[in-house]
Amino acid sequence: MREATAPRTTDLEFTTADAIEQFLVDSYDTPIRIRSTGDFPTFRHRRTDVGTFAVETGRHSADLQFDVEPLNVFVVCRTSTARLARTTDGADDRYDAGALFLMNDPDRPHTSRWFPGELQTCVLDPALLGLVAASAPDRRAAPIRFTALEPLSPGAASHWQATRSYVAGLLENPDAASAPLVVGSAARLLAAATLATFPNTAFTDPDAVDRHDAHPDALRRAVAFIEDHPQDDVAIADIAAAAHVSVRAVQLAFRRHLAMTPTEYLRRVRLSRAHEALRAADPTTTTVAAVACRWGFPSPGRFAALYRRTYRVTPGQTLRGG
Repeated sequence: MREATAPRTTDLEFTTADAIEQFLVDSYDTPIRIRSTGDFPTFRHRRTDVGTFAVETGRHSADLQFDVEPLNVFVVCRTSTARLARTTDGADDRYDAGALFLMNDPDRPHTSRWFPGELQTCVLDPALLGLVAASAPDRRAAPIRFTALEPLSPGAASHWQATRSYVAGLLENPDAASAPLVVGSAARLLAAATLATFPNTAFTDPDAVDRHDAHPDALRRAVAFIEDHPQDDVAIADIAAAAHVSVRAVQLAFRRHLAMTPTEYLRRVRLSRAHEALRAADPTTTTVAAVACRWGFPSPGRFAALYRRTYRVTPGQTLRGG
């Protein structure tokens, strides 16, 4: 999987097809050929890249045609104001403004025609999707493939777009964007939303082996790992690997024995550490928002509500020694 990095945002503008082509070749690391018809193009592009995923917004004034070799990444697109036509494996598709779709299979070439207007994209490392849908450490998982490039339903498309907007907002927040726990959770949230939105081959229901493995010993190993690593960017696959069972088995073990998910347990542990940090902090140099982000809570309002429900005081009162 690509290495996670601190968010990097670039804002660029190009006025020739050759410059646009070179920029996209550099960004996607694959051969791309662009032709412009009609007026001289003006292309504006904003990209925030964190290594495992990137969110982009591009807009242009011309009619651009693309010949794209395999990208080796998944690209989810939404035509905000533009229209787009795409051909892949001999199939032609057209998308009006407001449509959501997958641009490509990572290992297949495609051609497309992007009419003037704005296009939003989200670039996802295939290994990130595999991490979210991982099976047991000792089972060889098949690569995830999407069986259609359009969403399962309009509701699924709306959910995906809301998730992208939420993640893009997090990356605009300096406190949240500088917190590895927040960025790592955002990456997995996008991956999970993508798997839930587009038909794919990931299998998520527990099987007989998973039900057998969801025993108290596995739960104890998972709990010990969480207690030892709340400050790390922990994925559900990491917890499962520490417990020596599949993701489905560890999820079943938590539901069966603790009536919660592994993620909920991790959130409780991180909330406890945030509580300890607030008690120990100097209120003249520390803010509640900074402590919350450090422990994986990017929304001050949600953090405050959860904190008060748990500790019967506000986080601000704890910080001030109240």
